[in-house]
Amino acid sequence: MANTIPPHNHCMICMKAIPTSETLCSDECKQKYQAMLKKKKLTLLFLWIMIIAFIAVLFFVNI
Repeated sequence: MANTIPPHNHCMICMKAIPTSETLCSDECKQKYQAMLKKKKLTLLFLWIMIIAFIAVLFFVNI
């Protein structure tokens, strides 16, 4: 009586059901994922630059 759902994954961008061997469903989702990764990398780089600048300011103020 219970319905069985075949093994599947969901697209990391749009959450559509996809085969277990896939992580993204389409080229559009792949492009969105790449853009998201690029934005995260830039954000992380900016964060590290701000941390280093803050430490440098603290170091030079104490000299």
